[in-house]
Amino acid sequence: MDNKNIVWHETNIRKEDREALLIQKGVVLWFTGLSGSGKSTIANAVEKKLYDAGRLTYLLDGDNIRHGLNKDLGFSINDRTENIRRIAEVGKLFVGAGIITLAAFIAPIIEDRKNARNIIGDSFIEIFVDCSLDICMGRDPKGLYEKAKMGEIKNFTGIDSPYEKPVNPEIVVRSDIQSVDECVEDIVQYLISRELIK
Repeated sequence: MDNKNIVWHETNIRKEDREALLIQKGVVLWFTGLSGSGKSTIANAVEKKLYDAGRLTYLLDGDNIRHGLNKDLGFSINDRTENIRRIAEVGKLFVGAGIITLAAFIAPIIEDRKNARNIIGDSFIEIFVDCSLDICMGRDPKGLYEKAKMGEIKNFTGIDSPYEKPVNPEIVVRSDIQSVDECVEDIVQYLISRELIK
């Protein structure tokens, strides 16, 4: 929207002030991967580890967001793009609050993830949860692949809609060969190495 009557209002308390209070950096850990790859499981485990270490976090999960904020969107290409755009805008607000935000979304299109990175800025950390389609289909925790193969779900990523793998993600975890704990450790060590947490 380009409306000259709407202006961004600066607040008295800056992002840096909130980060100093929390002793952490506000970032978005953006988990992307196929359905069944383990995004939500790993994101939940990372959040628990950070919470136990005294870090303020919030997890944005794909299904949860579609229950409320994005319940008006379907799964067409345009709706998926808008879904990711809205989530990125929410993530940007959380970053401004100094919160470590974990976003677990398939986000299958590279351009949509690039747009999310542009919205969030330097605080965007892409985590590719790499897992073969065969293993994801074998897990199929919600039975979605089976429904997609039977034609009950249209535009399902990995079946009749593409998943574009990240080109240069900050972190890659292999959930088909690594345990959840190993994936969590890789992610937390990255945060420590970047001095985003201490």
